[in-house]
Amino acid sequence: MRYLGLDLGTRTLGLALSDITGTIASPLKTIRFEEGDYDSLLPQLKEIVTEYQVETLVLGLPKNMNNSMGERAETTLAFQKKLEEYLGKKVVMQDERLSTVEATNYMLAADISRKKRKKKIDSLAANIILQTYLDKEKGMNL
Repeated sequence: MRYLGLDLGTRTLGLALSDITGTIASPLKTIRFEEGDYDSLLPQLKEIVTEYQVETLVLGLPKNMNNSMGERAETTLAFQKKLEEYLGKKVVMQDERLSTVEATNYMLAADISRKKRKKKIDSLAANIILQTYLDKEKGMNL
């Protein structure tokens, strides 16, 4: 069973895809869109879900550090509902606090240039979100 990880930003959507066993996540790509135009993402995501035979989508939930839900979290929850209705697939939420920080730290440790980091940050954050979910599902709390 394949999973698709999503890191929703204001103008970008980072994507990561699991292997067919649902064990390992890999960055897929980043989709850019006009700020706030989340509906434009739906047809593109439907193509990806069909092409890769994705069963479940894992959407990062940007909670505040104190575990409260802010405006970004509310926007993400509304996007979750749209996705589920449009795709007819389950969209699970995964706490994404610090996933972008973690992604940045990985790339800094790998000595990746600022320009390249900017292009890869969203898909790598989606990868971290998805891998965290996959590990949790398999009981691998690291």
